[in-house]
Amino acid sequence: MEMQTIEQAGVKHELAKRFKAVRQATVEFVGPLTPEDQMVQSCAEASPTKWHLAHTSWFFETFVLRDYLAGYEEFHPEFHWLFNSYYNSLGEMPEKRLRASFSRPSLEGIKAYRIYVDAAVERLLAKDVGDEVLRRVSLGLEHEQQHLELIATDIKHALWTNPLRPVYGVATTRIEAGSPALRKEDTPGVQVRTLEYTGFAGGLVEIGVTPDAEDVRAFAFDNETPRHSVYLQPYRLANRLVTCGEYLGFMNDNGYTRPELWLSEGWSTMRAEGWQAPLYWKRDAGTESGWRVYTLRGMALLEAMMETPVCHVSFFEAEAFARWRAIAEPGCRLPTEFEWEHAAGVADASAATMLETGALRTVAAEGLGGLEQMFGDVWEWTSSGYTGYPGYRPLPGALGEYNGKFMSSQVILRGGSCVTPESHIRATYRNFFPAGTRWQFSGLRLAKDGREQ
Repeated sequence: MEMQTIEQAGVKHELAKRFKAVRQATVEFVGPLTPEDQMVQSCAEASPTKWHLAHTSWFFETFVLRDYLAGYEEFHPEFHWLFNSYYNSLGEMPEKRLRASFSRPSLEGIKAYRIYVDAAVERLLAKDVGDEVLRRVSLGLEHEQQHLELIATDIKHALWTNPLRPVYGVATTRIEAGSPALRKEDTPGVQVRTLEYTGFAGGLVEIGVTPDAEDVRAFAFDNETPRHSVYLQPYRLANRLVTCGEYLGFMNDNGYTRPELWLSEGWSTMRAEGWQAPLYWKRDAGTESGWRVYTLRGMALLEAMMETPVCHVSFFEAEAFARWRAIAEPGCRLPTEFEWEHAAGVADASAATMLETGALRTVAAEGLGGLEQMFGDVWEWTSSGYTGYPGYRPLPGALGEYNGKFMSSQVILRGGSCVTPESHIRATYRNFFPAGTRWQFSGLRLAKDGREQ
């Protein structure tokens, strides 16, 4: 019993340290933003930064503090419904499109809310709590990291919609794919290698995670479970991501006007939305490439980004590019999520992303033929729809709405992006969005059937 108490104390200490670090990372990232910046909601998919700051605190208050901290008093009685996102079992919530219409509570009020919740969680973790509390705090931290990533995607879109095309923050060192600071000569990690394919024998492989009921530190979302067997035909995976330069070739070959390259829904969506290039690309006849690209550091010449991964493309665009590439290179396609996880399973996902370092990087997977950029550059579209694994069971209660309710009309992405926190990335992580989503930091990697000859 004494050893269990000592072990739990160690787990609580580690979790308390991580709680401070994750919560502080969000505060630091929004530091360069003005109060006015944090009110903007520029598209239906996005939320105001101020709302993200409140909702992540609401999550801890709702699922941890109200149930497990004796005598806890809510910061504000109206916050329970005001900052509910989509948990229908918890009651009413404002329409998502109205999140930017509330000038009150003020940003200062939201900051006070965060401080209040942080202090309460720290008091709770100082007590003798059970494993369920530790699991819920861990889930809350993963949830916070998801919203830190969403803040980055949402504020980029918000700043892009401003005709002044402002920068995220002059003083910040955080940059992302497509930054003008990313030049081949001073960032050797983004020099493009010849696109080659690594062959995998396939067969019966294990996918996903089986939670360890005895180890509360081993976190996985419920949609990553249970671990199960999948049969894979032999396949080949490209050693790197598709670049901006390669995607420009698709565009210059009339990729956006050739219906034979597009899925039916993709063609209809592309035409209805007027897509002619990835999101944030803007025509400029005065440049060599004919394009400039908006980044969090402002507008950049596409010429300076030809070898960086193409970013902010939808599943429909990724699929169309793969079909176009298959004309010259028969068999090209998008990988399934199971092929991707199988190939990435032993790759090193520990290197910091651009969110932490401000520099693009590649990750070579030892023994896998030099696969690069598997983690932390752009989310990679797969060809797999989002469904539950065999034997999937959502979490009990309201937390069961976290993932399971979205298993319809979504497509899986893998690998994490340059604005995904380092400790949030793992080979089994299943991100998912509708096929027309472009505001995420999403790109693609090619695959083929069969083994290398």
